[in-house]
Amino acid sequence: MTGRWLELIGWLMATLATGAVGAIASRNAREFYAALVRPSWAPPGWVFGPVWTTLYVLMGIAAWLVWREAGWKGASTALSLFVVQLLVNAAWSWCFFAWRRGDLALADILVLLVLIVATIVAFARVQSIAALLLVPYLGWVGFATFLTFAIWRANGDRLGAG
Repeated sequence: MTGRWLELIGWLMATLATGAVGAIASRNAREFYAALVRPSWAPPGWVFGPVWTTLYVLMGIAAWLVWREAGWKGASTALSLFVVQLLVNAAWSWCFFAWRRGDLALADILVLLVLIVATIVAFARVQSIAALLLVPYLGWVGFATFLTFAIWRANGDRLGAG
């Protein structure tokens, strides 16, 4: 029983570490984000931390459920997709905030959307609740895709080729 809790903690730490990597890239981004031209439907900057923390926790639980159901050997495709999408997820903050490249951020988030869908499908084959736990993540990243595009287009040279 203790091993299962340690595995859950491990998956939660992996997903929250992804958030930490993104936070490093965006640590000086408050003024930058506030100065960007944003659509009226863009959330204020303070919303992102709580939303992403919740999503990372749901993602960690989802990965743990798949791991618990089949282990790495039985769910290698699903868990590999999960790990790859975590890496692509972390890259978005670097593209947008650290490197200020809206074009790269948009390309990254489009790849991320595809990877999330693939991960949901792969998780559903192993553990249906795990797949459902990723649906809010897909919804948020879908919303963030439109927001990334809108901000990039509205800010031209400030965010890479626009």
